Amino acid sequence: MMPSILTAREKEVFDLLVSNKTTSEIASLLFISEKTVRNHISNVIQKLGVKGRAQALLN
Repeated sequence: MMPSILTAREKEVFDLLVSNKTTSEIASLLFISEKTVRNHISNVIQKLGVKGRAQALLN
């Protein structure tokens, strides 16, 4: 199995995003700020080489 390019936290945020959670819901669930959630999402988008949240969810 190929190692993930995402950190454990980025994967956690991404999984919640895939589960249709909002930024504020993810922040509440993980006890982090919405800005931190947005930073993690931005990192995921960059690492996956996609153009935005919607495209990241499709990959």
